[in-house]
Amino acid sequence: MSVAAGCRSASEPGAQAPLFVPTSDRTVVRTLQGVPATDGAGVKLTRVIHQPALQNLDPFLMLDRFHSNDANAYIAGFPNHPHRGFETVTVMLEGRMRHRDSRGNSGLIQGRGAQWMTAGRGIIHSEMPEQESGLMSGFQLWINLPAKEKMCPPYYQDLPPERLAEATLSSVGSRLRVIAGNPQGLAGPVRDRPTQPTLLTLTLEDDQPFELELPEGHVAFAFVHVGQVHLGPEARASAVREGHIALLSQGKRLRLQARDRRSAVLLAAAKPLHEPIVQHGPFVMNTEAEIHQAIADYQRGVLDKA
Repeated sequence: MSVAAGCRSASEPGAQAPLFVPTSDRTVVRTLQGVPATDGAGVKLTRVIHQPALQNLDPFLMLDRFHSNDANAYIAGFPNHPHRGFETVTVMLEGRMRHRDSRGNSGLIQGRGAQWMTAGRGIIHSEMPEQESGLMSGFQLWINLPAKEKMCPPYYQDLPPERLAEATLSSVGSRLRVIAGNPQGLAGPVRDRPTQPTLLTLTLEDDQPFELELPEGHVAFAFVHVGQVHLGPEARASAVREGHIALLSQGKRLRLQARDRRSAVLLAAAKPLHEPIVQHGPFVMNTEAEIHQAIADYQRGVLDKA
């Protein structure tokens, strides 16, 4: 499937209503660099959201970037650990990660695939590399759940590469891969979620600009993990360097262009919840009392029990 890049217009003789309705442009409000961190059993990563300068970006709670061909940086993985009250999204670019949980579920997250896990009332799971060498590269994104759904049953969507919606953007191979949402008419496979997320990866192989529309009112960010990308309308575009997140203004249309080198971006947007966020490690609730209950449930071995 091919999706045309750039802006298109049309005309129709005799039309009474305007054929072109101006669309507000999203621009870069702020950029931040990810910071080195470790998690799990010592996995080395870059923390982008949930760092000192950006604790959260409602409804996004955390964004980690992992990228290494040194097995010592990732081989220990993420042994059994609990979650309650939010969703975890793993986007795997290269490598393989095996997940298992306390309810007997197991699956493989492979390169160019993804996994969307709704922790809900609670799950205890592990995510361990299923390789002993080679490049391990991808992201983990945490997305909040509204208060009314924090105690819903856990749910997995394992999404192998062939399930993601994909489009070619240019003759030299620029590509769009959609995990969630409906950008450019491509429907991502993730089921309807309360935050109505859009999540996609974009690889730009040339300097041809690409435009897409994001839902108005949704919080949005772009993380450049390869090269450099100019974001925003041509006359007001901001250059965002590799390893930096760009927080985007409100609006609808976003223009992206890799002007001088091959580049790649993770792009996300979602409806903010405007609810209190109380986070204690792997538990994210609305009140301190709910956090204390989550800890007590975990200690008593009933976190993942209905």
